[in-house]
Amino acid sequence: MTGTLRERLIALIEPVLEGLGYELVDLEFAAGRSHAVVRLFIDGPAGVGLEDCAAASRAVSSMLDAEDPIPNAYTLEVSSPGFDRVLRTHAHFGRFVGSRVHVELKEARAGRRRYTGTLLMVDDDGIALEVDQEHVALTFKEIGKARLAPN
Repeated sequence: MTGTLRERLIALIEPVLEGLGYELVDLEFAAGRSHAVVRLFIDGPAGVGLEDCAAASRAVSSMLDAEDPIPNAYTLEVSSPGFDRVLRTHAHFGRFVGSRVHVELKEARAGRRRYTGTLLMVDDDGIALEVDQEHVALTFKEIGKARLAPN
């Protein structure tokens, strides 16, 4: 497998979660000198509760034990995406058209990196926001981070 460890973990974990009926919203990997933390944020059709997180944790933990992709000790944490849910995929953005979102660009555009506004539309190339009554188009390649924003 090529790519970053985070990308490898997503590729390994996503099918396991999908098989259980869950969606991998985001994955955070924080490596320390002797210990790492793998944080999974999952969602399901009816949301997720403690039992869902426990079931996902057991299944993912078993797969990680078998595949052994992490070189040192780690802790696996599984939780719901929360109110400030990360938007990582085209489908995530598509589901939240009409919602208020916060987007941070990888690099500043005309001196600005952060945009908060209403998600107007999503297409194959990117998204359109209404920010301060102006239309702003952003490509997926430009977006560093995106999440739902409070109203």
